[in-house]
Amino acid sequence: MGHKVHPKIFRIGTIYGWDSKWFATKRVYPALLRQDIQIKAFLRAKLKEASVDRIEIERGPHAMVVTVHSAKPGFIIGRAGAGAEDLKKQLLDILTKGKTKEKFNLNLNIMEVTRPSLSANIVTQGVIAELERRLPFRRILKQTIDRVQKAGAKGVKVMVSGRLNGAEIARREMLSWGSVPMQNLRADIDFASDFARMLYGTIGVKVWIYRGDIFEKEAKPAAEKTAAPKNA
Repeated sequence: MGHKVHPKIFRIGTIYGWDSKWFATKRVYPALLRQDIQIKAFLRAKLKEASVDRIEIERGPHAMVVTVHSAKPGFIIGRAGAGAEDLKKQLLDILTKGKTKEKFNLNLNIMEVTRPSLSANIVTQGVIAELERRLPFRRILKQTIDRVQKAGAKGVKVMVSGRLNGAEIARREMLSWGSVPMQNLRADIDFASDFARMLYGTIGVKVWIYRGDIFEKEAKPAAEKTAAPKNA
């Protein structure tokens, strides 16, 4: 039997950190965790066309910072920051149900993903969009691998599974290039999985992107280069 481990969870504490950074007691922990899940689900549904890579949440005693990493920050910010302000108001409505908004301090930061072709989440969203347009899945896999390869990745693996091209029997197809070392903890492997909603059912999509090795001295500079801040 194979025991599968999520590539990011496997490397948390060595080269990755948590997307949610806060501390809570046992009494309030479930409520805050539920709130984090609601925020991320809301933002991913609201910003479906903005190519969102990841959402980070940081909580303090009286303040909260939500950071959205996106390949299209202008789509979120809008003209003169109107889009970001509307989004901030909607987040406040979710966070302050039955509470006063004046006492709650929320900061919304929009960060730009400079190389979207090296983000597994953004690549997965692109594959799903093309599958839902009913393009041939083999062409989608080849074009996706070519884009990731040209972006500078050292390895990539894309897998689709389900009733491919409307076939009656579900199957799994995978295409890969380069190396994807799953057991090396220093390997910077970005992983994402999602599914496309088709007329004949759902098609699962998984993407692994190997971006090279990360050492302790290089972890902070590498994280600063991948994202550039935008004013919201």
